[in-house]
Amino acid sequence: MNWKKALRENATTVEDLKKYFTLTPEEEEKLGHLIDSYPMSTTKYYLSLINTEDPMDPIKKMSIPSVTEFDVAGLEDTSGEQQNTKMQGLQHKYKPTVLLLSTTTCAMYCRHCFRKRLVGLNSSETLRMFDEAVNYIKEHKEVSNVLISGGDSFLLDTDIIEKLLKQLCEIEHLDFIRFGTRTPVVFPQRIFTDDKLLSVLNKYNKEKRIYVVTQFNHPNEITDEAKKAIAELQNQNIVVGNQTVLLKDVNDNPDTLVDLMRSLTQIGVVPYYVFQCRPVKGVASSFQISIKDGIKIVEEAKSKLNGHAKRFRYALSHVRGKIEILGQLNESDVLFKYHQAKDINDTGRIFSKPLTDECWLFDLE
Repeated sequence: MNWKKALRENATTVEDLKKYFTLTPEEEEKLGHLIDSYPMSTTKYYLSLINTEDPMDPIKKMSIPSVTEFDVAGLEDTSGEQQNTKMQGLQHKYKPTVLLLSTTTCAMYCRHCFRKRLVGLNSSETLRMFDEAVNYIKEHKEVSNVLISGGDSFLLDTDIIEKLLKQLCEIEHLDFIRFGTRTPVVFPQRIFTDDKLLSVLNKYNKEKRIYVVTQFNHPNEITDEAKKAIAELQNQNIVVGNQTVLLKDVNDNPDTLVDLMRSLTQIGVVPYYVFQCRPVKGVASSFQISIKDGIKIVEEAKSKLNGHAKRFRYALSHVRGKIEILGQLNESDVLFKYHQAKDINDTGRIFSKPLTDECWLFDLE
């Protein structure tokens, strides 16, 4: 399979959607305007997972534009990424970790993407001078790991991935390298049909530990093809972790989370985080639920899960840091803890906030 050729067959227009769904003239017009603002790109594989008879199908909601995206209430950059940019495409928010935004390309543009300002729209924040980025990491001895993200890091050409790994593996003070990718979920063929990619990962995983962090949000995404992609990564001795986003009308009930976490642990994927959906423009109104409801969902799900399946932290990625939502303290308050903090004075700090219907901690901005 030529994965680049396959991507060129993605659904990107209203005309493409009409091959899969029945649209009214009004829907066609609205979706056309929406795609002009927030581009659409969905693989044929992921489209095949949609139950077209179900108007509330979770796969459809994550991949097909909705008129609710016209609601631009929210923020462009919810975690202060631009503030943490040290050079184009390199962010350094937490001392041990450097983030490389390696590409704007994704196999699918998730409708809940927190980088809606960036993915598919421009390349002004992506990495352009890799040698300078490597020098920055070499000079900052406190950096113990690098996260290569995007866009989707596995949509880089395999030769580019090898170049990145070769230079990063030569940095002695790095303990490991992570790839942030949704290809096992939305385009698993990229992984299990590319022997060269697997060979490169195998080679450099022997020099420096490589982790893959992906995002399964619903049990329907864990297909035979997805399992095959995960298995191929594991065959290279790569540990795969998962970050789920809590999404309205997708996985916002305990039983769905239980099914998801059990299915992940069955195939050896480590539950890592369940994230509160960020209040991004074009996302918040469509996908956010309240922190209060999130706590109920997460705690009920955990009560039905074994220890391995409930290792994840329920957290929100905030301007001030990665804040764990510990749970309800009493009838009127919620307890939070800084899991990671931008300001060293916040490190490990526990605090409480009133229990409300809010979806975010805006008063910490």
